[in-house]
Amino acid sequence: MVITETDTTPAAIARQRGGGLGRFILWRALLIIPTVFILVTMVFLLMRTMGNPITASVGDRLPPDQLAERVAAAGYDRPLFVQYFEYLGQVFTGNFGVTFSDRRPVTEVLTTFGAATLELAIYTIIVALVVGIPLGMLAAYYRDRGPDAILRVFAIFTYATPVFFSGLIMKLIFGIWLGWLPVSGRASISTELAIQTLPDPSGFYLIDAFRTGNMANVGDVLLHAVLPALTLGMMTAGVFLRLVRTNMIGTLGQEYVDSGRSRGIREYRLVTKHAYKPALIPIITVIGLQIALLLSGAVLTETTFEWKGLGFQLAHYLSARDFVAVQGIVALLAVIVALSNFVVDVVAALIDPRVRY
Repeated sequence: MVITETDTTPAAIARQRGGGLGRFILWRALLIIPTVFILVTMVFLLMRTMGNPITASVGDRLPPDQLAERVAAAGYDRPLFVQYFEYLGQVFTGNFGVTFSDRRPVTEVLTTFGAATLELAIYTIIVALVVGIPLGMLAAYYRDRGPDAILRVFAIFTYATPVFFSGLIMKLIFGIWLGWLPVSGRASISTELAIQTLPDPSGFYLIDAFRTGNMANVGDVLLHAVLPALTLGMMTAGVFLRLVRTNMIGTLGQEYVDSGRSRGIREYRLVTKHAYKPALIPIITVIGLQIALLLSGAVLTETTFEWKGLGFQLAHYLSARDFVAVQGIVALLAVIVALSNFVVDVVAALIDPRVRY
């Protein structure tokens, strides 16, 4: 395709500068390797600052001779760099070792509870988008007026409130005082039993509930997800609200919007039909950054609501000083963050070609 000098669309500019989508995806995929390598190395070194995992977990409960025997048997008496390269080999072959506290393969822990955390993250993103984007548009529409001031205070409040505090308040109001919603777990006992009877359950309770063929189970799973998703989602919604408001105010000052006003297009129509799309592009990039925040918040949220995902298990293994399990879970979360940022970058490049260069 011939690019003319007057062709100044984002797609044409990207093509002129060699910003092909395939090259961009390849480059971003290659960047995952050093990113994961650095993250996994940091996890290993941070864990080793507490000593070897056996001494850290059971060092105060074993006689010195038995402790030394167990440390030697596990290979933790060898030089640190030898342990490091062995650890890298295990990670890249999917072997994270065996937990000390309950003698389970760490990979089994990751596969069993990873789906629960991912399911909660999906609910949370949905809540954040559904709440944050419309309220951000509303705040931009009523810029510097009453509704805008209220929504800005709301955004600051939801973002600044600690997750465990807002979770406890929601449990108290909607679970205990009003009795509308369950306050713990991913489903009731009857639904759990129905899911466990399925052949090869996926670990995503909503999908498994549909597979049972009983809509009461689906409703039960969704009700259990409301409070954890709202608790974590409202924090992220505050970020989205402020971002959408700021970007839309900038977009509403563009020439094409002024041109629309001069043609008599109403302000509400300009906001909802013409100005919101450019303002949403930065949201996609921020979603990638929010994934790390969501995973860190999931530890507190899952503990507050006894949502048995990786965050819940991480708190359990930390209290048990089971650092092999902690190391495996944190390494997986780091990989998830790297992969999610890759996906977000690709989606952003598909929407806005200028991202590719």
